[in-house]
Amino acid sequence: MTRRMDPLTAEVLDLIGTVVARYHQEYDAAAAVHHLTGAQARVLALLATDPLPMRKIAERLKCEPSNVTGIVDRLEAQGLAERRNNPADRRVKLAAATDRGRATAEQLRDSLEFAREPLAALSEGERGVLRDLLARMVR
Repeated sequence: MTRRMDPLTAEVLDLIGTVVARYHQEYDAAAAVHHLTGAQARVLALLATDPLPMRKIAERLKCEPSNVTGIVDRLEAQGLAERRNNPADRRVKLAAATDRGRATAEQLRDSLEFAREPLAALSEGERGVLRDLLARMVR
């Protein structure tokens, strides 16, 4: 038998769902301004941090590696990403953001009004507590 969720936990889950949905909606709209799909923008954001093998990108996005290959192909065609040899394993190619790709990823992140405005209403201490709580939840 499944236990009923307490009302506070249910409310928190509903709020997290609302935040995630609004984030994706705004992120997809911001991506479209740069002629990207939401998936392409999310891959670009990952690559802007560190070059990654396709398998790792697929793991992080919870999708098939073949999907990632197509996304990276399209980012590469736009000059936003490139494939590099992996110095640690020559059999593995890394996908990496180009300088233009990193700049685009930064512009995307900076254009997210939904994320910026509500967070700006929180004090620095409150944002730190929120960050720490979210980090604890994803570990």
